Amino acid sequence: MAVQIWQKSSFSGDTANCIYVAATAGGAVKLCESDDPEVVITTTPDRLRVLLRGVRAGEFDHLAD
Repeated sequence: MAVQIWQKSSFSGDTANCIYVAATAGGAVKLCESDDPEVVITTTPDRLRVLLRGVRAGEFDHLAD
């Protein structure tokens, strides 16, 4: 089994709450956060791209209030 290399989001900076991303050998993308590293979300690069576009566009800002 291939070892996954987790990359910390540069947006997380030095904060305690960090988002990590890893690519799998099969082309999937895995995400987890430092608060609960056992919970891993698996998606495709295309779906992650769509999510990131929405985040950058502010589509989810109302959820942070």
